Amino acid sequence: MSVPPSRLLVVTAVAPEAAAVLRGVRAALPHAAEVPGPGGLTRCGPVDVLAAGVGPAAAAAGTATALAPAGAASADSASAGYALVVSAGIAGGFAPLAPLGCAVVADVIVAADLGAETPDGFLSVTELGFGRVRHETAHSGPVAAALRAAGLPTAVGPVLTVSTVTGSAARAAELTGRHPGAVAEAMEGFGVAEAAAAHGVPVLELRTVSNAVGPRDRAAWRIGEAFAALERAFALLPYNRLTGPGE
Repeated sequence: MSVPPSRLLVVTAVAPEAAAVLRGVRAALPHAAEVPGPGGLTRCGPVDVLAAGVGPAAAAAGTATALAPAGAASADSASAGYALVVSAGIAGGFAPLAPLGCAVVADVIVAADLGAETPDGFLSVTELGFGRVRHETAHSGPVAAALRAAGLPTAVGPVLTVSTVTGSAARAAELTGRHPGAVAEAMEGFGVAEAAAAHGVPVLELRTVSNAVGPRDRAAWRIGEAFAALERAFALLPYNRLTGPGE
């Protein structure tokens, strides 16, 4: 009889994000041992954390490698499969929906700049007839509820994946015009989602806000606070629910 998948794969862009995630996992699962895993990931109890690199291509490649049988296999075959992939890290938040320091949970992951500019405006690859630009997520409701119940401000909505970070008010307005209700932008979610979909594994995106989407103002960034919120978010996750069917 086959054993249901029981592990979570968390994919970040860079090592400091992965470190914050692992601190949160250790707080939630204090008896879990942290050990090196295959393919450069770190294993902490039922959670595997991988810093795959910046941008959707690196994220997709790293996620796909981890999800492949050679990457996911372990001595314990019961723990070889993943029930959920989480794209995680810090992000730019769209004010006023996602202020600095809050968590954002994607109900849909959108490739916001995958398409073509035309005289009549931007057309996504879906509108061009070439593919998809959206992935629905799993578990966004219970994850957001758990974070809010613990007092962590949390916004739920579309999280946009971009290859070029927004640096102007005009660009921010263009994105929110095309994607009403968007709560954040980051650079990896859609790549993670594409790889997860190719392997038939549900996906979620969970981030914390370090800066407002708009004019680039590094003096206003709150990266330390965002890392602290990311750690707290992963300390609060309902891990026992995340290996079940998506909700």
